[in-house]
Amino acid sequence: MKLLVVDGTNLLFQMFFGMPARITGKDGRLIHGTLGFVGALIKMLKLSGPTHAVVLFDGEHDNPRAELSAEYKANRPVMTDVPEEENPFSQLPDIYDALDCMGISHCEIDIHEADDAAAAYALTYSSETEIIIASMDSDFFQLIGKNVSVLRYRGDKTAMLDGALIQDKLGILPEQYADFKSLTGDNSDNIKGADKIGPKTAAALLRQFGNLETLIERADEIEKPSIRESVKQNAERLRNNYRLIKLDDRATLPYALDKLEYTYDGIKTGEVLGRIGLK
Repeated sequence: MKLLVVDGTNLLFQMFFGMPARITGKDGRLIHGTLGFVGALIKMLKLSGPTHAVVLFDGEHDNPRAELSAEYKANRPVMTDVPEEENPFSQLPDIYDALDCMGISHCEIDIHEADDAAAAYALTYSSETEIIIASMDSDFFQLIGKNVSVLRYRGDKTAMLDGALIQDKLGILPEQYADFKSLTGDNSDNIKGADKIGPKTAAALLRQFGNLETLIERADEIEKPSIRESVKQNAERLRNNYRLIKLDDRATLPYALDKLEYTYDGIKTGEVLGRIGLK
């Protein structure tokens, strides 16, 4: 078995803002985000060959991580008052219709983020099936393991990331990724790391101490004075960063695995758009 879990909101934004042209359907409505979404999804299906599939979207609710930090994702624009032609969510109804047409299960996640639900699938089912998480969100690197990989869609540069690639790219184990990002920070989520600690220093510290908590507890053993003081002075923020970044299985799974069976039948992007009335 092989389960493909697609970070739908991430893919929507990637396609809406990444398509080279604003394309309209037969009724004059913009469909470039939908066109890109369906085309990318079909390419991912062909590449991964899943026996099961689900697409997860963030729901419209307060983000529970904001209780840990008011700054979390505060740098992201609010789409409520954005004109329809500039709002990715304006094309969600068409994307939902396309997924229904293709027979792929999808839903908006309540209470938690879509990331949490994707993590819950990986942590719940990786012992019995291969899991592929399709997303450009690097937070999913922490879930990579024997049966879990991350698919990053970039057209001809699409890559499937495994543990060996993470070690080669970052110099850490996948399970150290939340510790790593806690130290370096994450601009995309408005998370500030520790001063004077970049990727190379963070990786070296984790190779020496193993994890963030041990690093903080044994900060006096850090050789370089400026790094030692940075860890000490930012200890509580680093711990809070970890709570923000660490993924677990807290989210309720919207579908059991046996409800997600899917086999790609060869349908093309144009056929999907035609069947839902966009072409």
